[in-house]
Amino acid sequence: MPLEYLSVSDDVTRLLGRFAADIRGALPLVALWAHGSLAFGDFVPGRSDLDLVALTGAPVTGAQRTELHGLHETLIADEPLAAGLHCAYVVSGEQADPSRTHLTWAHGELFDRPVSQVTRRELGDGGACLFGPAPETVIPAVTDTELAAYVRADLRDYWYPRTSRADLWLRDIWVDLGILTLARAHVTLREGRLITKREALDVASAMGAPAEVVGDICDRRYRTARPLSAQQRARRGELASTYIRAGIDRTLGD
Repeated sequence: MPLEYLSVSDDVTRLLGRFAADIRGALPLVALWAHGSLAFGDFVPGRSDLDLVALTGAPVTGAQRTELHGLHETLIADEPLAAGLHCAYVVSGEQADPSRTHLTWAHGELFDRPVSQVTRRELGDGGACLFGPAPETVIPAVTDTELAAYVRADLRDYWYPRTSRADLWLRDIWVDLGILTLARAHVTLREGRLITKREALDVASAMGAPAEVVGDICDRRYRTARPLSAQQRARRGELASTYIRAGIDRTLGD
């Protein structure tokens, strides 16, 4: 899916075009792809992340890493929407191993992490090609078995231990991602497909997620968020983490 077919605002189109041009000036760029809400029609400007994967023709050098850091910081200073732009830099020839880590810009810093099986499936199922060859011609396909194994491990090894960390669940991002990840995992493990965050809200409600927590997520993502007191935030966090912990037990036990 080329950039021109994405249903996004002029601001997003301009940002993506500038980013692609900046990256091509800094690295031997082979391809640039979008996945997540941007590619699957659930993108909300200013609230959704811009999830990208860049395929480079050679490993990023120390000097290029410094240049990339400055490039991202300048982009954020110039373009408000760039604060949510995340990009994994994958070296051509290293994309086949899902356990391999790749230089990634997210949350205002550069670090190394793998490109997950969920991201790989998103790219194969309909990732948007902003530059270069289409992702499904470059990234190996993810089987249903591989996807299910990743989802189960993510719930068991990442999310479940964190449900006991009360401090995490005071933050919006943990409440949002925790509730939505569980709902999306539920569908993936039963039907072998990925769903959007908007669809996941409906699934979460059907699964018995606390209505006030689902409503809070929906308000912040699609409507007007209301401020929460410290007491309300603590209650929301307890409801979310308790529900997610029990939900993971049920999901992994099925």
